[in-house]
Amino acid sequence: MQLSTKHLLGIKELSPSDISLILSTAQQFKEVLQRPIKKVPSLRDVTIVNLFYENSTRTRISFELAEKRLSADTINFAASGSSVSKGETLLDTVNNILSMKVDMVVMRHSASGAPHFLAKHLPNTAIINAGDGINEHPTQALLDAFSIMEKTGTLEGKKVVLIGDIMHSRVALSNIYLLKKMGAEVMLAGPPTLIPRHIEEAFEVKVEYNLRKALQWCDVANVLRIQLERQNQVLFSSLREYNLSYGVKTKMLDELGKDIIIMHPGPINRGVEIDSDVADNKQSIILQQVENGVAVRMAVLYLLAGKKSD
Repeated sequence: MQLSTKHLLGIKELSPSDISLILSTAQQFKEVLQRPIKKVPSLRDVTIVNLFYENSTRTRISFELAEKRLSADTINFAASGSSVSKGETLLDTVNNILSMKVDMVVMRHSASGAPHFLAKHLPNTAIINAGDGINEHPTQALLDAFSIMEKTGTLEGKKVVLIGDIMHSRVALSNIYLLKKMGAEVMLAGPPTLIPRHIEEAFEVKVEYNLRKALQWCDVANVLRIQLERQNQVLFSSLREYNLSYGVKTKMLDELGKDIIIMHPGPINRGVEIDSDVADNKQSIILQQVENGVAVRMAVLYLLAGKKSD
């Protein structure tokens, strides 16, 4: 089986069968990662550039590890220490890299649509979006979905609430697309200033401004980071006030009378959107998400390399 696309620009462009194929392939790679020798020769002689114009720790390391596990040749590019800081354009940078005969580019950029721009100008190179502005972060949504399925067996009919800074979150948008395509119910919860207007109608999701009600409704709570670096105006009074109204706390979870799954894409602002004892408790699968990220990214790289070589 093959993906219907030669790039991974966003979940929006994927079909449900594409998503299922990536998740089932990730399951096979997760089994590989449990072995004493975790390396396979699947992408030997494939050259991949990690093109990161934005700071990243987890996503970049996860992709690098996935590439190494697949035996790919990798080049790591950080904009801060490159000719970009001297004024080089995105297209110049990419053309220079591609003159070195690169097969795939993993890209993170602060501008929404940057990977789409790359794909348009470089149709013969597989482009993977590792996060573009406030648009999408497709591999995060895929690893979130994989983690939910690992815990519950299915996405169909599951009630998932995304809590927090929906307005500035590319993770939220990718999750909404994926969960809706795979038959889950989606709710967005947070202060009115952080939830875009008309999102209910546009994406056919529920919106809830009361955190307690949202947690009572859901099977899974995916708690999002407050993205202060993307907010150009004051959208709530203080981090302490935010924590009092929308921080996920043990006491609130204990009062639900049921266990729900707690997730977070990271990095965590402990004591803001989630308290430390919640992030570290038995209901949390945050560390499993990190582990699953490598298997999911191995699956994406493997499937796109296969599509390209046909």
